[in-house]
This record gives sequence, structure tokens and C-alpha cells, in this order.
Amino acid sequence: MPRQTPTACLALADGTVFYGRGFGATGQTTAELCFNTAMTGYQEIVTDPSYAGQIVTFTFPHIGNTGVTPEDDETAIPFAEGMVVKWDPTASSNWRAAEELGEWLRRHGKIGIGGLDTRRLTRAIRQQGAPHVALAHDPEGKFDIEALIAAARSFPGLVGLDLAKDVSCLQSYRWDEMRWAWPAGYLNRDQPGHKVVAIDYGAKRNILRCLASAGCDVTVLPATATAEEVMAHNPAGLFLSNGPGDPAATGKYAVPMIQEVLKTSDIPVFGICLGHQLLGLALGAETQKMGHGHHGANHPVKELATGKVEITSMNHGFTVNSQTLPKGVEETHISLFDGSNCGIRVPDRPVWGVQHHPEASPGPQDSFYLFERFAKVMDDAA
Repeated sequence: MPRQTPTACLALADGTVFYGRGFGATGQTTAELCFNTAMTGYQEIVTDPSYAGQIVTFTFPHIGNTGVTPEDDETAIPFAEGMVVKWDPTASSNWRAAEELGEWLRRHGKIGIGGLDTRRLTRAIRQQGAPHVALAHDPEGKFDIEALIAAARSFPGLVGLDLAKDVSCLQSYRWDEMRWAWPAGYLNRDQPGHKVVAIDYGAKRNILRCLASAGCDVTVLPATATAEEVMAHNPAGLFLSNGPGDPAATGKYAVPMIQEVLKTSDIPVFGICLGHQLLGLALGAETQKMGHGHHGANHPVKELATGKVEITSMNHGFTVNSQTLPKGVEETHISLFDGSNCGIRVPDRPVWGVQHHPEASPGPQDSFYLFERFAKVMDDAA
């Protein structure tokens, strides 16, 4: 049997080249390469705005087998720059599938590559850190390898890069859709609730759904919202969403807003992922780039006060440096993989954040209680 000509190519900045079979869009893109260990939820992962500027390597081989459905989109479009998989996506086999993965990626201009040794690639990322790469898909298999390596080397990286403004909403809007529940699916909240302003640094829909399900009347504001714009809604609470890029870069406009809200009001403040990091910066801590980050739906996190261990979903390449937490700010959660910070709080105020994704999309539901805790604090203050 004649050997197939590769139709896709992944070139790393160190000169390493992987060949495979392309799917989705044709063309070329550059990004940081990371790996995700989740066994489910590839559509939610690719549509997570926190993956802007990144190509995702999936360690689980069965990617594409359930197709895609609009119900599982975390945002309107995929924000990951591309995807790398072990096996070529097969025809979907799921009653909810509305479209094939390859066609969906092609329609959105995103490149996929299959047939790679993802174990080798993952080991390289773990040992050397997240590399800069160029990914190309050409049905004729014609690649300028030197040009691809040069493109990978010229990628500026995520340090110092503010991507929140690129993925955020452009204007405010209301959100009332709740979490998916069998058999009705997504229902809309029609009861009055606590007014919560959610800042969209790259917010996932299921985070907003969790807020609505917890009893919140949610108004979403763009990433660049000022403290005056936030407080003009007279909120009972402020939520800081997940998002992509370097928190120190986003913090140039986000941190002053958070600090002003903390200074002029005593409303509860809750941050997730990038929102957690921005809260840490606003409280006086520092953030730093991680070697390969945490990306998956099987990350153990320990709550220090109780000793409880939760299995969580994570997606971050930066972290709050716990050694820089100032007096008056406590570390509440840590990763059991590497001891990195996964939560902070201000002991005498209803102000806290977590690094993991309690909305569980995709991932386990161990941390849903954090949304209920946020609502209870607002209940108690009412």
C-alpha cells in the first residue's frame, strides 16, 4: 500500500517538525502550543476564549467522534488557533451532532492536524515548556519548512500580550440562560435575583449560566469597563471572568477598575481564572508565566481550610505567585500537581478568586458550590 503524502505540518521554533494529515481549514497559523488532558469536551475547549493565541494538542485520541452541536459552544466562534490530534477525526456518532468537526473547523477558518505522535509532543511540552509553533495545512502537501520554522520563531509569545480586549464583548448585555438540564435543555431564568455585573475578559457561556442558576440577574460588561460603569448598575456583586493572555498586560486597565470598586464599595467580588489573577494583581500580588500551564478536566485542587480535594477543570498558562501575596490576603486553594496557587481571599471581606473553572465545561462538577457561595454572600448582605 503506497504511503500517504502528508497534508499538514507542525513546525516548532527549535526546528522540530511533525507531519500529519490536515483537516478543517487550509492555510497557515502561528501560536503557542499547549496540551489538554480532558477526555471529553473538545468543542467547549476550542471555543473557550482563554485559548486565544494557542494551538491545543489533545492527549485523548478520540477527538471528533461526537461531532459538534451549537449547544456546546462556549462562545459564538472557536478561539483556539488550531488543534493537534492522534487519530484523524472519524464520522460522528452521537444523537446531538449537528455537524462534523472537520467541516465546522473549515467553516471557522481553523486548522487541524491528525496522525501525530501526541505522546511525544506532550512529553516535549512538559520537559521544555510550551513552544512557539507554526501549523500549515496544504492538500497537495507542499511545505516550505524553513519558512515555517522562521514563522514559529517570530511568534511574539503570550508574555506581555493583552488578548482580553480582542475576545471581549463590544457592548453590555443581559444574561438569563441557566445550566443545561435534562430533558428541557437550557431554560431561561424568569425570577428576580441579585444584580451581578460580570466583566467579560473572555467569559465562557457556562460560567454565566452557573451564575444565573445560582440566582443572579447578570449584566455583562466589556473588559475595559470602568469602576464608574460597573457601579452605575448598582450591583450586589462583581464577577471577574476567565480570559486569555498575560494578566499583567490586561491589568493595566483592569486592575485600576477592581481597586476602585474595592475601595469605594463592600460588594462581594468573585474571580475565575484570568479574573482570579487580575484580582490577585489588584490586591498587590504578582503573576508569572508557567512552563506548560494547566489544561485539562482532571486536575486535583486542595482547599486548605478543610483539606477537601476537588477534581477540577483548568485552562491557564499564567499563575498568581503565592510568594508575593501581601499581608491581608490568604491562599485558599493549591494544585496537588505542582503546589501552584489556585485560590485567594481577603479574610475580612467577601472577596475571593479561584484559578480553576468551577463551571465544569468541560469537566467535573465538584466546584459548582462556589457559585452558590457567591449567591449566599449576597443573600446575607441583602
